[in-house]
Amino acid sequence: MNSFIQVFLLSLVPTFEGRYAIVYGIGRGYPLWGTLLAASLGVLTLSLVLPAVLPYIDRLMLWLEGTFLKKIAHLYLHYVERVRRKAHPYVEKWGFIGLTVFVAIPLPGTGVWTGALAAYLLAIEKKQTVPALILGGLLSMAITLGPALGLFG
Repeated sequence: MNSFIQVFLLSLVPTFEGRYAIVYGIGRGYPLWGTLLAASLGVLTLSLVLPAVLPYIDRLMLWLEGTFLKKIAHLYLHYVERVRRKAHPYVEKWGFIGLTVFVAIPLPGTGVWTGALAAYLLAIEKKQTVPALILGGLLSMAITLGPALGLFG
């Protein structure tokens, strides 16, 4: 498989994402600029697709309210509404910056996937979510790039 496609596909995997796809590409000896481009395209793809897809969870739960799973759906919808209501002041204050920093931290459990889910659960507007995911994902790659190139060790 082409090195560019390998790095791109790895950059779409939850928790792996662009930051670790770069480490993989550099470790395999792939061309640096191709690796960076492929990982960046992965971050961009996730940042555009996930915020568009996640709201369908609410629609699914609303549909499930009319089925035998209505108690589970109602519990989910109630919980999400409660989280959104409680978090609203913090989202108003820290929304874009908070989401960007959260995504940029190169640790397992943070990143574009988790950031998109958090933005959805906290009802952060898409006009803030998408740029925060892109910027955070690229910052995460930049933070990971130095050690991957052996610059700090």
